[in-house]
Amino acid sequence: MDEVLEVAEVAADFGLEGVFRLILGLVGFLLLVGGLGLWLFTDMGLLVLPAVLMVVGVLLMVAPVVLFVIGDLL
Repeated sequence: MDEVLEVAEVAADFGLEGVFRLILGLVGFLLLVGGLGLWLFTDMGLLVLPAVLMVVGVLLMVAPVVLFVIGDLL
């Protein structure tokens, strides 16, 4: 966990936190849409893969914000 906070702190020092958030947010959005697409438009009996894709997508959209808030507090 310390390494992740260190990377977030270095990105904030160089002013790249906006770019970091944008990239992770876009990847998270794509995973979320992909999971929804698999769930809605396929005949998958096992819904584990779409559920995992949607959860990871939401986490990627929320995680950068949480990391930078924790980094600012420390």
